[in-house]
Amino acid sequence: MGQGNGFDKDLEEQLKTTSEMEAQLAEEKKKSEDYLDKYLRMTAEFQNFKRRAEKDKADYAQYANQRLLKRLLDVLDSFDAGFKTIPAQFKHEPWVEGMRAVERQLLQILEQEGVTPIDTQGKTFDPNFHEAMFYEPAEGASEGQILDELQRGYMLQDRVLRPTRVKVAKGE
Repeated sequence: MGQGNGFDKDLEEQLKTTSEMEAQLAEEKKKSEDYLDKYLRMTAEFQNFKRRAEKDKADYAQYANQRLLKRLLDVLDSFDAGFKTIPAQFKHEPWVEGMRAVERQLLQILEQEGVTPIDTQGKTFDPNFHEAMFYEPAEGASEGQILDELQRGYMLQDRVLRPTRVKVAKGE
C-alpha cells in the first residue's frame, strides 16, 4: 500500500506540474498574441503615418509655388491689358507678335505647373469660383448669370488660385 500511495503522489505531482505548465503556456501564448496584435497595430499606424507624410510632402510641393504663381497672373493680366490697347494698325507688327509669343510661353509654363483658367462662358455665378464685382439688370439674362468677365480667375489643380471677377445679372 505504501508503494501505491507514493506512485499516486508522484502522479499527482506530475499532473500538478503539467497543469501549471499548461497554465504558464496559456499565459505565454496570450502574451505572444498581445505582442503580435500590438506589433500589427504599430505597423499599420506606421504605414498610415508614412502615407500621410508622403501626401503632405506632395501637397506642400504642389502648392508651395502658389504665391509665385499668383504674382505671375498679374504679369499675364498686364499682357492682356496691353494687347487690348494696341491700335489696329499695329496689331500685326513683329514686336506685337513677339510679345504674344512671350505671353503664350508664360501661359504654357503656368499650365505645366497645373494652373488653368476658370471658365465663365455661359455659367451661373458660383461664389466658390467667382467674385461678383457688379450686379446689374440685364434683359434676357437669368438671375445670377455671368454677364461679363472683368478679371480672369485660375485654378491650381483642384484649388482656386484666384477667383474670377465678374459682372452678374440681377433679377427684376
